[in-house]
Amino acid sequence: MNSRPTFRFLCFAACLLGSTSFSFGQKLSGVDKTTFDANVRLQDDFYNAVNGTWLKTTDIPSDKSNYGSFTVLADLSEERLRTIIEEAAAATNKPGSDAQKVGDLYKSFMDEKRVSELGAAPIKKTLGEIDAIGKNAPGEQLASWFGKFQKQGIGSPLGMYVSQDAKNSTEYIISLYQSGTSLPDRDYYLEDDPKYLEAREALKTYVAQLFKLAALNGGMEDDVAEKILALETKLAEIQWERTELRDAEKRYNKFARADLDKLTPNFRWQSFFRSADLNDTGDVIVTAPSFFEGLNKIIQETPMETWKLYMKFNALDGAAPFLSQNFIDAHFAFHSKALQGIPEQKPRWKRGVRLVEQSLGEVVGRLYVEKHFPPEAKARMEELVANLVKAFEQSIDELTWMTDATKAKAKEKLSKFRVKIGYPNVWKDYSKLTVDNDLVGNVLRSNATEFHRNIDKLGKPIDREEWGMTPQTVNAYYNPTKNEIVFPAAILQPPFFNMEADDAVNYGGIGAVIGHEISHGFDDQGSKYDGDGNLVSWWTAKDRHEFEAITKRLVDQFNEYSPLPGKNVDGQLTLGENIADLSGLAIAHKAYKISLNGKESPKLDNWTGDQRFFLGWSQVWRRKYRDAEMMRRLLTDPHAPSWYRANGPVINIDAFYDAFTLKPEDALFRPKEERIKIW
Repeated sequence: MNSRPTFRFLCFAACLLGSTSFSFGQKLSGVDKTTFDANVRLQDDFYNAVNGTWLKTTDIPSDKSNYGSFTVLADLSEERLRTIIEEAAAATNKPGSDAQKVGDLYKSFMDEKRVSELGAAPIKKTLGEIDAIGKNAPGEQLASWFGKFQKQGIGSPLGMYVSQDAKNSTEYIISLYQSGTSLPDRDYYLEDDPKYLEAREALKTYVAQLFKLAALNGGMEDDVAEKILALETKLAEIQWERTELRDAEKRYNKFARADLDKLTPNFRWQSFFRSADLNDTGDVIVTAPSFFEGLNKIIQETPMETWKLYMKFNALDGAAPFLSQNFIDAHFAFHSKALQGIPEQKPRWKRGVRLVEQSLGEVVGRLYVEKHFPPEAKARMEELVANLVKAFEQSIDELTWMTDATKAKAKEKLSKFRVKIGYPNVWKDYSKLTVDNDLVGNVLRSNATEFHRNIDKLGKPIDREEWGMTPQTVNAYYNPTKNEIVFPAAILQPPFFNMEADDAVNYGGIGAVIGHEISHGFDDQGSKYDGDGNLVSWWTAKDRHEFEAITKRLVDQFNEYSPLPGKNVDGQLTLGENIADLSGLAIAHKAYKISLNGKESPKLDNWTGDQRFFLGWSQVWRRKYRDAEMMRRLLTDPHAPSWYRANGPVINIDAFYDAFTLKPEDALFRPKEERIKIW
């Protein structure tokens, strides 16, 4: 499956929910004391003091790469979806109905006997068509095939999607982006770290396994895996680094349709778009022009036979999870075990639930909301959001480094934020998707349905009701071109949001999440968009200079953190999320104070309100990682590891020092003049 750049959003994993302590006749404190480590002082290591016992006594489940503060909620969503899906699978449903599609898609995946009997047969037609490609006109033939792969969800050196034009947010436009490699990041190909070398060997082993299982080795060179690795290495060499791709202005490069052929003379864009069912494309955004210039040269220099091997590998790789068990095992051994350190495959039912969610997400999401999202939760969230927005506005007024002119525009942008809570007002229509007992056919048709749903936006008004996540997703996001913050139903549960708990812990949990997403509108990249979602400068030069000087200090802070020997956090890659964590937590604390209306917060479990607020923050971050997964994330994840997300912001917030009486001799203490305040 090809992935594409999407909204900037929180990425959490989940925590075990321990018993929550309370006092008779009072609201719950919401603080889980069973996870605390009494041997660690809160003032020295806030994360381990709150989560240390949990970290010592909890094992990562054998089918996961990491386990922490949100995985339990994700697992709970998965179990709830399983019930919904299996009920649909057991029922007699009207042909063409949503229930029929849900039930039959799941049954097609769970029919192991049929899948086993088919072996590689479902992908043979595609492999045969690739094999029949001639040597003439490689630029045209490759373009046509890469366009076809867009519809099928199969990997290729480039990706395409339709989204709002960042400099004209009232219109949709096509974006083209770099792709084409199997390993997590370009460094895996270009650096000689022992773990990267192991990953390259694992890729070669995987390629050889797929070709052998599909009976494609006959008459082929023995070095097929070497050829594919060499081609992917060339693609990695021309790819932009992730820190470059974060830059909203650098990645905005508008080309007239006719000028694409000048950018890549050896690649026939007309064939690409025609094959992708796009005849009249208009202007396009090219996120990394130098990558496409380099791709043009690689197309010219690489024999068509090598490209055919590469395309067959991508077709097999995309289909492998839906073929017989030997393909599934090979896919798991590479993608999960070698690259993420996961020792055991997920049970088949979990993978089946995941497929249904990916293909019919809002169908099962609608049923999820009906059963598991009370209206009271949405009303309480709206109150929290209102207080967070009010607190952010106050914080803008109090900034000492920003001029009044820029403050006025920041407040104007804040006033235009749109908030979505729980679930969409308008649900997606899946009437064009046909589902039967053909598993691979179902997957390909689902990919094509979503592809056409995306490209059909061209020329139409912006769909303001569309969601980028399903309600059952344990996450949240900010979308800069719509200037909206979105909170799916599944995240609105303990430890983030506890309807039975005192507000302090809720403001430290879901309140900080809300503040985080608001702050994304004002982080180093989100701040480049105005209130209407347009990529346009609304800062004075002096203000931007001051802002960048402050954020540079945050980059330096996180650059010092080292979760693995010799491997540090990339403060620049994680800057947007670190700004959002720091600012979101500070704003959430201010909003908590607003919610008290001047009253004193009660003491619960001997904790003050401010203490419970920060304890609520730390307890949502408990997470453990396998080393392979940690290494992958350090290169690819714009979020810092959980220890640093818990401890990193609090050392910069005065209220934390007051709440726990930090002194200069405490490990987390930082002199007031060194504390970083952004928003």
